[in-house]
Amino acid sequence: MAKRSVAEQFVDILVGAGVKRLYGVVGDSLNPVTDAVRRNAAIEWVQVRHEEVGAFAAGAEAQITGRLCACAGSCGPGHLHLINGLFDAHRSMAPVLALAAHIPSAEIGTSFFQETHPDRLFAECSHYSELISHPEQMPRILQTAIQHAVGRSGVAVVSMSGDIAGQDAPQRATEPAMPIQRPSIRPGEAEIAELARLVDEADAVTLFCGSGTAGAHAEVMAFAERVKAPVGHALGGKEWIQYDNPFDVGMSGLLGYGAAYEAMHEADVLLLLGTDFPYTAFLPENTRIVQVDIRPEHLGRRSRVDLAIWGDARETLRALTPQVREKSDRRFLDRMLKKHAEALEGVVAAYTRDVERHRPIHPEFVASVLDDEAADDAIFTVDTGMCTVWAARYLSPNGRRRVIGSFRHGSMANAMPQAIGAQLADRTRQVVSLSGDGGFSMLMGDLLTLIHYDLPVKVMLFNNSSLGMVDAEMLVAGFPPYGTDYPHTDYAAIARAAGAHAVRVEDPRDVRDAIRETLDHDGPALLDLVTDPNALAIPPRITGQQLAGFATTTSKLVLTGGVGRMIQLARSNLRNIPRP
Repeated sequence: MAKRSVAEQFVDILVGAGVKRLYGVVGDSLNPVTDAVRRNAAIEWVQVRHEEVGAFAAGAEAQITGRLCACAGSCGPGHLHLINGLFDAHRSMAPVLALAAHIPSAEIGTSFFQETHPDRLFAECSHYSELISHPEQMPRILQTAIQHAVGRSGVAVVSMSGDIAGQDAPQRATEPAMPIQRPSIRPGEAEIAELARLVDEADAVTLFCGSGTAGAHAEVMAFAERVKAPVGHALGGKEWIQYDNPFDVGMSGLLGYGAAYEAMHEADVLLLLGTDFPYTAFLPENTRIVQVDIRPEHLGRRSRVDLAIWGDARETLRALTPQVREKSDRRFLDRMLKKHAEALEGVVAAYTRDVERHRPIHPEFVASVLDDEAADDAIFTVDTGMCTVWAARYLSPNGRRRVIGSFRHGSMANAMPQAIGAQLADRTRQVVSLSGDGGFSMLMGDLLTLIHYDLPVKVMLFNNSSLGMVDAEMLVAGFPPYGTDYPHTDYAAIARAAGAHAVRVEDPRDVRDAIRETLDHDGPALLDLVTDPNALAIPPRITGQQLAGFATTTSKLVLTGGVGRMIQLARSNLRNIPRP
């Protein structure tokens, strides 16, 4: 049997676990691994310009495909650049394996050139982080890392020196067998029975859904119909729950809208389904709360919980729904639906009034037109900040579209890197990056990666020459905005110079045609939209102290944005309320 190197064995094991590509930047400590990738037709090396981009891309690909994805960084500064993208992947429960190449093994512990301790550095953003110090360790360490990443849905990190990777691999009769998919978790009968009792005793039940309801749309709707419950969602639950939802009362939280807040606070029982919603100020204190989550460590860590259910949201509802009595009284549901429609009616004019004459362009208008023109199965990647606001309020889910962002880690500059991973997962699917000029300029070098691989990503650049969300945060806190402005920059000119198709728009009358042109282009494209920096957003519930912050700082702001096609759903739901 021909000898293989540790690096070759490493790459073979990744391939066996379903990894299709390895994102990274080459470097001397990675040379044995990158060479092993070069000689293996089953895996591709994706050469990004910054390792952070590689980690974001791997995390996005994992979220889109559900399978293990991988990235790599060379010793010291190289793997340090991975850490922000890995934090995001870990908090998004994306199964990602990261290789942190290390300095020569004999030099570890001597403050050698570029020395770090990656097995320690990545401990906080991973389920598993371990150093391989001998060839015999590698298969078992890598197997264990993969099992952690897949089994616990998050990041695992393997650190390995280049000289170890270049040594002969130990002879093994077979490669290790590894699980590549998580099973569903069903709660016990006693927990289901107790939950059924609480629901039966309650006159008013509300569901609040997070990303853990992925794949459970039918079960959520069936349960809501049985108990006549309004259904609200966190940002992470929007794409899974809002569409085809006659019980929709909107979203709660800092980016919220509609009547979700009221429905949660006025219920007798609030059922938190697959959400680790972090904003405790928006959760009720005097309502009985049941939390269902696949991760037991999430249960009860945000609010008081009367009943904690460890289980998958879909499996829990499948077991629960037949056991609860069907409710006939829908007065609470209908009242919340009316409140929701009234709340949306109050802000819908904010993006329709004089919108085609307003300069700079209303970003709400851009997002609304993009929602109309994008494909029914588009993948949207969304920068943190105001782009997340526009995505939350204007992008319409339909069960086929995906919306990915740094919704739990809150990193700048995530959208275009995530678009790279999403597009590589499927080159035929429309991928649209909603980028702010602050985030885009931070990792702008990887525009060249789009061009290098001819990835047909469409970058919709909301160019307001400002860190808009930071502006809003300063205003709420009573501070005058400072350090948030950028010089006006023609990013379309930069993109054209780099070799991408690019258009710049300053007149709102040109927005729709420019969006169509950009989406129709066969290849990477950027649309530079000069938008209004004064378009800000506030949550549906705000404290007097926060309002005082606004008042002492400014007297003229756009405080609310519209809600796009969500008003149509709310009106439709009202029409469907049975008449007495």
